[in-house]
Amino acid sequence: MNESVVKSVMEGMPYGLYIVGSCQDGEADGMMADWVMQVSFSPRLVAVALENDARTLQNIRANAAFTLNFLSQEQHGMSLAGKFAQPYFEAKIAGRGTPAKIHHKLDGLAHTSTERGVPVLDEATAWLECEAEQFLPMGDHTLVIGRVLDGQIRRDAEPLTSTYTGWNYSG
Repeated sequence: MNESVVKSVMEGMPYGLYIVGSCQDGEADGMMADWVMQVSFSPRLVAVALENDARTLQNIRANAAFTLNFLSQEQHGMSLAGKFAQPYFEAKIAGRGTPAKIHHKLDGLAHTSTERGVPVLDEATAWLECEAEQFLPMGDHTLVIGRVLDGQIRRDAEPLTSTYTGWNYSG
């Protein structure tokens, strides 16, 4: 196997970009994710792959709830995505910044919370609220299967994708 070719092909795979909202102990949080897909019509199920050390995964394990916030290709969609591009704990990226620094990505962003406390971004074009039903270890990620409980389309817009942004893996 030519590892460099496989790496290039896999890093170039197109994905949608979503903000996964979570909460734990009353503190709402969000992260950008791109490994998201629908896995069943009946029941309505989605899957999200999260890094094993992601704070969002810890929150979802604790609260069993999360939201998927859909972003648009419009400028505010790109701005939102950029705000969520860094991890909660800055120390997660070796050699970057202050190890103790924490990014509260929802600070200053208009959002509401569902009854389960998970955030819905006011600027999202659509959103889904999900209840985590399964956690499947998959190498350096965990696949979270969520049952869709609720959702809303707020406006039609072209979805933000990795192809549009030119970014590869986003988390």
